[in-house]
Amino acid sequence: MCQLFGFSGNEHLELNNVLKEFYSHSDKHPNGWGLALLDGTHANIEREVVAANKSEYLAGRLKDKVKSPAVLAHIRYATIGNVELKNCHPFTKIDADGRRWTLIHNGTIFDYTPMDEYIRKQKGDTDSERILLYLIDKINGKRSQKESPLTSRERFDVLDEYICEMSENNKLNLIIYDGELMYVHSNLKDSLHYYKGKCGVLFSTEPLVNSSIFYGDGHPGEKRFSAKDWKPLPITTLVAYKGAELEFEGQRHGIEYHEDAEALKHIYMAYANL
Repeated sequence: MCQLFGFSGNEHLELNNVLKEFYSHSDKHPNGWGLALLDGTHANIEREVVAANKSEYLAGRLKDKVKSPAVLAHIRYATIGNVELKNCHPFTKIDADGRRWTLIHNGTIFDYTPMDEYIRKQKGDTDSERILLYLIDKINGKRSQKESPLTSRERFDVLDEYICEMSENNKLNLIIYDGELMYVHSNLKDSLHYYKGKCGVLFSTEPLVNSSIFYGDGHPGEKRFSAKDWKPLPITTLVAYKGAELEFEGQRHGIEYHEDAEALKHIYMAYANL
């Protein structure tokens, strides 16, 4: 499966060291990498369809300071979707109000028929891209009913409803940023971890224990990580952070995913038309 990294902060932290450690895991996730620096409606998204640890471009990119109030990073192990640039995360799309949504996903949609129509609408082949298109349509539908832009609470409630619904029979580890809130969800035990610091919160599939972050002018200094700094993200509950603080916590749906090698085999064969 893929690996996810996210940062939501009150100020711009230098994230180069943690990103280098995160991308070093690409020896087992070699099918592409992505990096998104996000600030409101602005998104600088870079992707390549090569292993991160073999990318000359990424090595050079990480020599410059990586700073942004919100950051998403992804390394891909292809399950659904060919090894092509169009299938590399993050995916991004703008809703009816001009709000930009950016998504990274680790998991598989085995069975959720309401998303099938997006196979004809998406640019790539992944179920991850379909998740984003589906959720934005739900946001736009709610906005149309209201006839005015949704509040942050209303946006959260839409995602909470449909992510709970999608979790049935599917692996759904997600990080989504909407220009204001960072939404995080996992339904597989010990598959997403977080670190809460004074300037922000970091999320990672695996704890990053051999690196550090550098604080900005408001909190000068360096924070070096150890295993005890990272905690497993509570599963089966959508949460949303605004900067460094937990803003909303959804209903605990309790639908836990358990790895099923046979189900994965069947979906791979179906996708390959074998």
